Amino acid sequence: MPTTNQAAVTSAAPIALNGRTPRRSVLFFAFAFAVIADPVSSVAYAIEAALRALHGDLALLLPTMSLVIGLVVVVTANYWQLVRRFPKGGGAAAASARAFGARWTFLPIGALVVDFVLTIGISIAAAASAVIALFPGLAPLRIPLALVLLLVVAGLTWFGHGGRLLFAVMTVAFVVISVAVLVLGFAAPHASGHAVSTANPGHSAMLAVVLAFPVAMALATGVEAPSTAIAQLGQLDDTHRRRFGRGTLALLVVIVGGLTLALTALAVRLHIGIPGADSTQVADIAHAAAGPGWLYGAFQLASSLLLLAAASSSFQAGPGLLKALAGTAEKPGVLPPVLGRTNRHHTPYWSVVVYLAAAALIIVAAAGQEQELVLFYAVAVFVSFLVGLLAMTSFARREGKPALAWINGTAAGAVAFTLVVNLLRGWPVLSMVASLLIAAGLYLRWHRAGRPTGIEDVEAQAEAA
Repeated sequence: MPTTNQAAVTSAAPIALNGRTPRRSVLFFAFAFAVIADPVSSVAYAIEAALRALHGDLALLLPTMSLVIGLVVVVTANYWQLVRRFPKGGGAAAASARAFGARWTFLPIGALVVDFVLTIGISIAAAASAVIALFPGLAPLRIPLALVLLLVVAGLTWFGHGGRLLFAVMTVAFVVISVAVLVLGFAAPHASGHAVSTANPGHSAMLAVVLAFPVAMALATGVEAPSTAIAQLGQLDDTHRRRFGRGTLALLVVIVGGLTLALTALAVRLHIGIPGADSTQVADIAHAAAGPGWLYGAFQLASSLLLLAAASSSFQAGPGLLKALAGTAEKPGVLPPVLGRTNRHHTPYWSVVVYLAAAALIIVAAAGQEQELVLFYAVAVFVSFLVGLLAMTSFARREGKPALAWINGTAAGAVAFTLVVNLLRGWPVLSMVASLLIAAGLYLRWHRAGRPTGIEDVEAQAEAA
């Protein structure tokens, strides 16, 4: 979740800010809660991914997810620095170019292209799973259901960014309903599961946690979004962009961390283990806490809509990035101009088709199962995280800040370790290969085009557009 949500509420952009706090507060609400839709939606499948990696060992689930949240905090701290240094947006792409040269900007860009595809695929598959958990009779139609949802979300993209304030509303609705489920689950649960506390992972508990937590790092996707989405806030000065970006990062950590740890603790308390084929762990948690009534139905509906919002956000951001790379008639880019063609709603429709086809392919390949895609999810975006952390380490060393350089270097080591563990699982190497191939292809086209300037700001340009 994955995404990565790169786009915020453009529909809120026309709000005129004249210094009055209420209007700025509304803009922050719309911006922040839309941006964090992706990481919040990741709660729907990240906890289950960790439990599966632990082979159902509930006793180790909370330590594992605590480690995940710890690393999310570390990555967020790096983007806190990026927002300060690049208040006009740009993220890891801008940082890597300034630190190591323009050619390095293609590595995080290639990773984000793959991340957007995976965010769309896994969010759509997870939304279909949420619907099936509520209506089990739809289980035989999992793949067609996912493809229909994919087409609907892609179709809505045709109309541009209008109505994206709904993303913020969906995020808030999911958080509020989740809190209600948690309160009821801890105070007066409807039932409990039958999973055992320990399933004996076959090796030491510490090693089991270390090997399992990288799988659940899908929870970190979307952390980079505020550092690039602030480019949309053209009506604000740099100081307020920094405040919006950092405020969103803080909100992200509090909400994602709080929901994740609370739902994990409730799963352990109620003995909710690996779900059956037609359900999800968060669905089983909500059902055990609230029973089969309206609150359970509201939880499933809210989670599915939030997941679709996360997919829609990547359907905006991914094609937007391709459009920026395609350039304009006055300033040609590195991709074919056809990818930059837009309709009257400013939607680059051929770029949308590219993402639609790629997402449909991975959904079918994974048989509509989001847990099959989780293994691939954290790889691409962690390439971007790693490059950003290394860039910030370089900046700190140049500026004579050894303590900050040590902190960033340590964080880069933790991210690199997470990346390596995921790659050692085998198939996730495909995400890395795809990211590298796209990065190499973009670099070659940029080189042949005469190395046009401004490539390091392409993420900011994509968001500002």
